[in-house]
Amino acid sequence: MQLNLRKRAKSAQRKKAARNVLQLKNTRGFNCESRLKQVYSPIMSSSLLWAVDVYGKVYSLSTTRGRWERDEDTLLELKRVTAGQRCSWGIGCDHHVYLNIDPGEVPIRYREETYENQRWNPVDGFTDVLLPTDRWAWSDLTGGTAQPLHSFLLPSNSWEWEGDWYVDQVCAGGDPIETGGWEYAVDFPANFSREKKWNSCVCRRRWIRDRIYKARGSWTKIPLDHPKQPPLPLSDVSCGGWEMSDQPGRYHFLWGVSQQGQVWFRSGILPQVPEGQCWEQVEAPREVAQISAGPGDLLWAVLWDGQLLVRTGICLDSPTGSSWVVVDSPPVKEGGTIHVAVGVSVVWAVTKDYKVWFRRGVNSHNPCGSGWISIGGEMMMVDVGLNDQVWGVGEDRGLYFRKGVTPSEPSGRGWIPVSAQWGHSKEMVQPSAGCEFGGQVTNASHGSVLTCEDSGDTELLLTTIPPRPQDTPKAFIPTSDSFISSLVADREPLRTPTPSPKKPPQGKGSESTPAPMCNVDLDAAQSPQGEASSLGRAGDVGPPTSVATYPLGLEPSLGLGEEDGPVWAWISGGGCDVDHTAQMTWLRPADPCSTALSIAPVEPEASTARKAETTTSKEPVERSASVWVRKGSMRWWRDWKPYRWVDVGVALEQSTNVNGKRDAIFFIYFTQYDEKKYLHVFISDVTVLVPVLKENSHHAFAVYTSDSTKQRWPLILSAQTEKDMADWLSLLAGCCCEARGIRGTPSRQALWSVTSKGDVMVHEPSPCLEAPAHTLPCDMMFWLQVPGHLRCVESNSLGVVWGIGYDGTAWVYSGSGSVAEEEPPQGDRCILHTQTDGRTVYIYENQRWNPVTGYTDKLLPTDRFPWSDDNGFTECTKSTTHPPSPQWSWVTEWAVDLAFSGGTDKEGWQYAADFPVTFHGNKSLKDFVRRRRWVRKCKITLTAPWQEVPPIPLSDITVLPCLAQSSMEQVSVWGLSDKGDVLCRLGVTPQNPAGSSWLHVGTDQPFKSISIGGGHQVWAIARDRAVFYRGSVSARNPAGECWYHIPSPPKQSLRQLSVGRTSVYAVDENSNLWYRQGLTPSYPQGSAWELLSNNVTKVSVGPLDQVWVIADWVPGCPSELSVPGAVCHRLGVGPMQPKGQSWDYGIGGGWQHISVRGNSTEALRATPALTGSTPRSPLPATTPCSPLPARPVLTDTTPRSPLPARPVLTDTTPRSPLPARPVLTDTTPRSPLPARPVLTDTTPRSPLPARPVLTDTTPRSPLPARPVLTDTTPRSPLPARPVLTDTTPRSPLPARPVLTDTTPRSPLPARPVLTDTTPRSPLPARPVLTDARIPLSQENGNSVGL
Repeated sequence: MQLNLRKRAKSAQRKKAARNVLQLKNTRGFNCESRLKQVYSPIMSSSLLWAVDVYGKVYSLSTTRGRWERDEDTLLELKRVTAGQRCSWGIGCDHHVYLNIDPGEVPIRYREETYENQRWNPVDGFTDVLLPTDRWAWSDLTGGTAQPLHSFLLPSNSWEWEGDWYVDQVCAGGDPIETGGWEYAVDFPANFSREKKWNSCVCRRRWIRDRIYKARGSWTKIPLDHPKQPPLPLSDVSCGGWEMSDQPGRYHFLWGVSQQGQVWFRSGILPQVPEGQCWEQVEAPREVAQISAGPGDLLWAVLWDGQLLVRTGICLDSPTGSSWVVVDSPPVKEGGTIHVAVGVSVVWAVTKDYKVWFRRGVNSHNPCGSGWISIGGEMMMVDVGLNDQVWGVGEDRGLYFRKGVTPSEPSGRGWIPVSAQWGHSKEMVQPSAGCEFGGQVTNASHGSVLTCEDSGDTELLLTTIPPRPQDTPKAFIPTSDSFISSLVADREPLRTPTPSPKKPPQGKGSESTPAPMCNVDLDAAQSPQGEASSLGRAGDVGPPTSVATYPLGLEPSLGLGEEDGPVWAWISGGGCDVDHTAQMTWLRPADPCSTALSIAPVEPEASTARKAETTTSKEPVERSASVWVRKGSMRWWRDWKPYRWVDVGVALEQSTNVNGKRDAIFFIYFTQYDEKKYLHVFISDVTVLVPVLKENSHHAFAVYTSDSTKQRWPLILSAQTEKDMADWLSLLAGCCCEARGIRGTPSRQALWSVTSKGDVMVHEPSPCLEAPAHTLPCDMMFWLQVPGHLRCVESNSLGVVWGIGYDGTAWVYSGSGSVAEEEPPQGDRCILHTQTDGRTVYIYENQRWNPVTGYTDKLLPTDRFPWSDDNGFTECTKSTTHPPSPQWSWVTEWAVDLAFSGGTDKEGWQYAADFPVTFHGNKSLKDFVRRRRWVRKCKITLTAPWQEVPPIPLSDITVLPCLAQSSMEQVSVWGLSDKGDVLCRLGVTPQNPAGSSWLHVGTDQPFKSISIGGGHQVWAIARDRAVFYRGSVSARNPAGECWYHIPSPPKQSLRQLSVGRTSVYAVDENSNLWYRQGLTPSYPQGSAWELLSNNVTKVSVGPLDQVWVIADWVPGCPSELSVPGAVCHRLGVGPMQPKGQSWDYGIGGGWQHISVRGNSTEALRATPALTGSTPRSPLPATTPCSPLPARPVLTDTTPRSPLPARPVLTDTTPRSPLPARPVLTDTTPRSPLPARPVLTDTTPRSPLPARPVLTDTTPRSPLPARPVLTDTTPRSPLPARPVLTDTTPRSPLPARPVLTDTTPRSPLPARPVLTDTTPRSPLPARPVLTDARIPLSQENGNSVGL
């Protein structure tokens, strides 16, 4: 009866809507489309949210009505509910599976059909008497199954026949059949037609009967597979998969879990067969406790031990999937997962401690995800609905909704309560302004009215009501429910709280009176819809109500029983169409005027405050973690053969954990052979993001990691537009900097590099970068792109950074560098300028001579292209040659280059015997090929932190390297003009890095490379391949005095060099790396060149003599990557090993310049004594330190021992003919003057063999000064005195006979001065010299003398 009444009501509603539509169609001057939407909006846009309370009662919440309604079947009790699109499934307490299909305009019909088959015989004609080998007289289409008319039965009571059987009068081709529906054929397997022929021996016709599903909008049992057996005891069900099909009806996949832990799949669910056909078991590795299916192809399950299973391989062709994958549960101390919920591309889980977790990186390509993120709040269970919206049942048995869930932030921003009304009230009473409640209150409303704010601070609203009669019976509460028993076990009458000083506005006719003490009656408490506050019982007249506001923590806003509000146990939002833009009144955070009944009694103020403290901690409203996602589409250069561009989907997922630390993962999703796959890159592992030039793409960039750097194969992606590439690069670079803690502008210690494309990159060094042990590998260095376009960059440790563009323009970095490992100041920002740069693009026109036509572009098959690049391997025509990137634009037209090196004729041609040989400008009889170069200029304009330094174009620049703690009035900057002139920049300071003016330094020929090192050592290379050293350069004389010629390596011509603190490296035209030997402060020109390595195009030596190069090719580089240029680091460079030991290969290829001259970050020393080796630098900043801590270096004692270092006395031989030898005459004042230790500290204190020459003083043996050493006994209290034990073994040392070395010293005028050492025995000056040999204390830094 109820079903019929409901059907009639819905039918009347549809008819009324149809009449309104007809009226609108006949009405003119109205917007019919908008009115149609208003008429059909209640029918078309309404969706349901399902929930079950602890008693098994089922409730539904309509998105349009905003009110909870209980199902009309009062006897229905369900344990679980799972909702899908337009249908819902549930498990009853009787173990039956129930189905509820949403009402709709289009009925669900299923057509049953069977075929009547006959055969012709000569006696009776066509009859149903068939041959034994024929099909059945009544069968299906294939004839294999017998289907008489009486065998068709309704699958369940939810169906009804729509008519009787009738013959289909339309044949298979669609044409009507006039012969009673019969179709004829020669035999049954043959093709049937409606025409009867002479050889037609068999015939058939189809009988049809339709049945219609009548139980829409109500819960009905699905038929059992075996009616005589008990139903399958399922403990959980979950439906999904409807988004895998594009058909209008959408297929549904239903999964179930039995009480024994088995997994079952409901097969045969179709739009015309919503109940499905049968259950199929899916094997699982272990017992399953709960299962969840998403709208797509995601399926997760929870095991009894708390672990998780993921089903892979689910698709329309294989709905049950292929295999299970075990996934670790969230990292909790005790227990595992108790509940999991799956959406389209999200997975949520609840652990045994009721904590909520979010799974990162989940989608159809990666169903297992990548990691767990803890989300704030405590929930009993959660469910993911449409649009990946999240619903949950809190620990307080209240319903909550996750706000702020968007495609870019799938984890949302917080929990808000579902504040919809409930019960049978048909009107929604809204509170008036000022929180006034008119009318009278029933005696049952002895409860508190509270709000559920997301901030956690709530207010308690109390109504003044008369006390309830004592004889009113209490509600029956089942004792079997532990949760309900815990709610009411300790209820006691409490006093009324003290009103807040702030009084709310009062309604008309109301008065402010203190609220009396009252108890909550769970039986007669009314709904918070407003009925209790607006309507009273018949015959009851209560006093006017007054409202007082009190602070209180969030309390459960639900009562018990149908009249009080359910105590929720389960929720399913799979069919509730709500997104982040929906404006639902029942999803908004409650305001102070909203009403909600609490089951907690009124408490005194002290108890209320204490209750608030304990209750607030359980509120699922705070946000402790979140996930942010950005998705897009790009093209990916596939890194296996055949190499080509592949359309992929990309996603950047950034998460914030409980501690506030952020991490991000970059995903790439692609399909290979109809199999979904993915790649992922952790942002913390990314080493560089750099634009690249790739064929058929102008918006490509490369993503390097440490692994891809080792393999020399980066991840190359291409965006659709230049803006998309810039946005993605900016987004990824920001995430990389945030993950590594990089903020602000580059520091003064930064390493600078430039790619072959002109992009400027910077790296923030760490102390372990140059450490002798545990050095940071080059492939793990993170390079950050700095806006700008340059050809080379040079810097120093004071923050002075210069660069040169491709057009020769000099630029100075305008972003003041911060000190390394310190946060930049608030106002430390880059000053942006408009930067322009120009490049010249060249192509070559090639021709070959033949006797008939002369020179022509008809070349041999083995020749190069008629229009090609310099090598001839790539075809480059005028029409196909474009600027380097879309940011560039042409500024000139194509023209013949007459200034081509090697000379040209009047038309710009160069001639040669064949293409591989050298070209020349004059034609001869043996020249059979010729070429000429075409040139065109392009320009780029961008905004970058670089300030132009006009007006002289430069070809090379160098900045004086120094230590970070150095203080200089001016910084030496040298440069070369494009014409080869040597220039020195004046007025350069850290505050004014651009300087004031150029000072021309005279030369007799143009130069092509220049470098300045420690101690103002200036080296340069002329264009005629000669090497020069500039003498007498200092801070007071920045230009120096004269040039000294340095011989080049034999049979080699140098092209670039770099000078460090005590070393000089150079690169020749054949890409060989050379090291200059024999550099000393007394002889800074060195002695000879030593070959160190090959395959080097650029070298940079830092202020600590660290060596970095750009190599053309490194080991491990695939042959497919022909782009040269890789960053390499020389390992093992130190005072004892100035040339280093080995190479470490870093980022590449595509790099063309690097500068480490600003990195003076020294490695951490193991012991403080080793720090004394640093002042041995010849830099001006270290000269004051030479007589101080440099003396106690313990390494000075090593040459005196019989180590192999003693035979290296041969280095002292060149000192005799050098003019620097007479300088020894300055040693005369060393005995009485403190300047004595200064000169001895340079050569003797180094590990050079020059130190033993001074120790072999001949006067020690015959002089009586030997016993004077006994005077050292009083020096015992000094910690360094035990070092004198080294003097005892000097007598047996073979160094004694070396007295013959003193013979050449006799003719020198300075030698007699050594006779002054004889008085050392009686004179107190003797101990002074002995003090020089005693290592001083490194800790106090004081010299000792007698």
